[in-house]
Amino acid sequence: MRLGTSSPLKHNSPEEWAQNQVKLGCATVNFPLNCNDDEQKIIAYKDAAEKAGLTIAEVGIWRNALASDPDERKANMDYCVNQLRLADFLGARCAVNVAGAFGPRWDGGYKANFTDEAWKKTVAMVQEIIDRANVHNTYFTLEPMPWMIPTGPKEYLRLLEAVDRDRFAVHMDIINMTNSADRYFNAEEFVDECASLLGNKIRSCHIKDVHLDERYTIRLEECGPGDGEFPLRHYVEKMNEIDPDMPVILEHLNTDEEYLKYLGYLKEQLNGLYKTL
Repeated sequence: MRLGTSSPLKHNSPEEWAQNQVKLGCATVNFPLNCNDDEQKIIAYKDAAEKAGLTIAEVGIWRNALASDPDERKANMDYCVNQLRLADFLGARCAVNVAGAFGPRWDGGYKANFTDEAWKKTVAMVQEIIDRANVHNTYFTLEPMPWMIPTGPKEYLRLLEAVDRDRFAVHMDIINMTNSADRYFNAEEFVDECASLLGNKIRSCHIKDVHLDERYTIRLEECGPGDGEFPLRHYVEKMNEIDPDMPVILEHLNTDEEYLKYLGYLKEQLNGLYKTL
């Protein structure tokens, strides 16, 4: 597998950005620009990554393409299409978004997220993005969420079948899907289920940790690697078996210092599993 972070870290040039990642032991990156940035700047970052031997794991989207306001929805759909085209130009492993929420918070949990209407709109949204973008070198993916389609591997498999597009694939965030006591306490079995069902459809992975709070009722809190109880090495071993070039991206930290701290922990725990350049 190839370890990376979701942070570009502080840098002053594309070349420094790429070399900083290599010096940290990373072999993959999330692209730090978007489709609205200057084309020459995009090319400079692309070239710097290629020269350093870094693969581009993800182009992030993070917009609600199912927003209730029609103007917002159209703008977000256009952005999804353009980000997917950017990923194609870069040869990125995937472009990634969440399905979107049927409520005021773009990634929030609502009862309406689980209706038949939400399912049909999600399927149609993914189909439209892929059809409009017409990509050949990358894949569109949805990051699973605890309260949004898809919430688990069986639902993701069903979504893949419903969308029925070759360029629709899987983004794996095992912690986001750890949304019950069963999945928390039977974490290794849950990892095995995800690997078995989704297998070579997985294009990129996030890595973090989860902690069970002792207070009632069940409180599962995302945290940095090592601050929770999830079997992270088992998770990475399974992803590595699927693809030895699988990106595993550390995310959701607040400062460069935190990224360096937790990346150091991961390198110790994943010794022998990750590639260096």
